[in-house]
Amino acid sequence: MITLILTLVMCILLFLMIWAATYFYPWTGLLRFFPADIEEKARQHKPPFPAAPVIGWILLALCMLGFVGVIVYGGWDGIQKGFRFEQFFARFLFMLLGVKAFDIIVLDYILITKTQFFQHYIPETKGCAGYHSFGYNRKEQLRQILMMPFSALLLAWVCTLF
Repeated sequence: MITLILTLVMCILLFLMIWAATYFYPWTGLLRFFPADIEEKARQHKPPFPAAPVIGWILLALCMLGFVGVIVYGGWDGIQKGFRFEQFFARFLFMLLGVKAFDIIVLDYILITKTQFFQHYIPETKGCAGYHSFGYNRKEQLRQILMMPFSALLLAWVCTLF
C-alpha cells in the first residue's frame, strides 16, 4: 500500500512540475520534450509576468526535492520493515514504471493529444500538428523505460547497505 501511495505522490509531483514549467515558463530548454512544431511556436511565448520564471524554478526545485523525498522515504520505510534486496527492487521498479506509465498515458496522450492544456497556457501553439502525434518521443520513452530496472537495482542496492 505504501508503494502505491508513494507512486501516486510521484505522479502528482510530476504533474505539478509540468504545470509549473508550462505556466511559469522558467526555461525554454524544457520545450525539447514537445513535438518539433510545438517547440518552435512555443519559443515565441513570453512568461506571464517578469518574476514568473523565478517562481517556476522554485516550484521545479521543490518538486524535485519531493521526488528525492519520496524515494528516500520508500527506502527508509523498507529498511524499517526489514526489506530484502528483492523487495526494495520490486518497490522501486513499481514506483518508477508507475510514474513512466503516468507520463505516457496522462501527460503525453491525454494532455498533449486530447485536451487543450498546453494551448491554454501557451496560446501560440494552437493548431500545431504535434498535438495529434502521440508517440513522437517513442525512442526517448523507450530509453527511459530500459534504464528503470538499472535505476531500481541501484536504489535497492543502496538501501540494502543500511
